[in-house]
Amino acid sequence: MSSDDDICPLCMEELDITDKHFKPCDCGYQLCRFCWNHIVEDLNSRCPACRAPYDSAKYQFTPPPPEELNKFKQAKKRKAKQRKQQEANSRKNLANVRVIQRNLVYVTNVALSIAKEELLRQYDFFGQYGKIVKIVLNKNNLYNVNSPNGPSISAYITFSRPEDALACISAVNNCWLENRMLKASFGTTKYCTYFLRNMPCGNPDCMYLHDLGGQTESFTKEDIAMGKHHFHDVAHPNEEGQFANEYNK
Repeated sequence: MSSDDDICPLCMEELDITDKHFKPCDCGYQLCRFCWNHIVEDLNSRCPACRAPYDSAKYQFTPPPPEELNKFKQAKKRKAKQRKQQEANSRKNLANVRVIQRNLVYVTNVALSIAKEELLRQYDFFGQYGKIVKIVLNKNNLYNVNSPNGPSISAYITFSRPEDALACISAVNNCWLENRMLKASFGTTKYCTYFLRNMPCGNPDCMYLHDLGGQTESFTKEDIAMGKHHFHDVAHPNEEGQFANEYNK
């Protein structure tokens, strides 16, 4: 942990080795070069401590000894490694998190008879609400298998604009299609496995997250499965009813 002598009193950032060896004023007031440059270029060019004008003729810079410079570089490498490890550990915890996507609509109780991407893209179906980027049909999990109307599935519909997704949810939720009442809400997305491992993702079409989602729209799978009130309120705009959503598997 850094001592007070290692911290710039203005920006509260840690002084690096060149900052420590730079004295811009006779009074000895120590600050980082960034703040000093800001004072000289953008403010009154006076020392914050003694208020004397900065004079380039009085600047003092003593090159750090090689052994001190090498020690600083080694410490910097260790800190960078520690930060990288801490970031990797924190990202591992995100594997259990799902983030609500405002341009993603999750629809349940879609009749298997119309569960075709090219059909659902048409204007008569979901195409009327805006430009559709992608449709994913979850045919692995069939619902209402014993229903007289046949089984149903769920679908994820990604729009190019969040407002189109909201318009879709407002229009589709609780409406009837093929003798079935549809349920629609914002969908959730998980983090890309490459992002979790702090590695670049080589798939340009990857639909998973590569940036941290907002805390108010991030939920664990347990939160979603239990239908926590806050998750329901966020995922189901303008709806009063029982929780009806699922997380990405």
